[in-house]
Amino acid sequence: MKYAILGDIHANLEALTAALNDAKEQGVTHFACTGDVVGYNADPKPCLQKIRSLKCKTVQGNHDYYAACNESMELFTPLAQKSIRWSRKQLSILDRKYLRNLPLIVDIEDFTIVHSSLSHPQRWNYIFKRKAADDNFKNQFNPVCFFGHTHVPLAFIKGPDGIEKGFYETISIKPGFQYLINVGSVGQPRDRNPKSAYVIYDLNAQIITMRRVDYDMKATQKKIRAAGLPFRNALRLESGR
Repeated sequence: MKYAILGDIHANLEALTAALNDAKEQGVTHFACTGDVVGYNADPKPCLQKIRSLKCKTVQGNHDYYAACNESMELFTPLAQKSIRWSRKQLSILDRKYLRNLPLIVDIEDFTIVHSSLSHPQRWNYIFKRKAADDNFKNQFNPVCFFGHTHVPLAFIKGPDGIEKGFYETISIKPGFQYLINVGSVGQPRDRNPKSAYVIYDLNAQIITMRRVDYDMKATQKKIRAAGLPFRNALRLESGR
């Protein structure tokens, strides 16, 4: 059994389509999503429809939450606020209800998915440092937890000698260890690599693999411009920042 773990799609249909095509070529059988299906880019509704058609286990991200409600967005940058307001207008009442009702945490097989952290997930905390990872581990009851939110694919591995942190390509799961894996971003990478990112978890082999996929970025950028979304959203795709 192989799971594709998708995260931070952010309404980038071209990137999502490329990731799904790659997953099919890799023999993926199941899908899960660490949230933020919408936000920033110009295809929130098509991306949401595609995720739902996969019967994909999905958790709620902060952009999903705020696109689904009318609460104040004072914690967001002005660019993100504008993108969310635009996204709200593109989504139907049923779309917004679906996003509003997504869970914050889901357990699947022998792993867990969350958008931000298992420690107070509703606060949308960022995990970059070992201390934040350790707070998550204290609330992690499966060996593996996949998360998103930062758009940076980092792995935190907790063993007898403490917590190791670093970038990764493949990880072999060992008994007695805990793994906290950021799956990167399908639709807006921020690790200086503009290629779409997602993870494959082979449950039989107990191997996690990072995948990077080219997509039609120019098409995504043209849609952003045509929609009147912040042009910064289009430019940052090129630099992966």
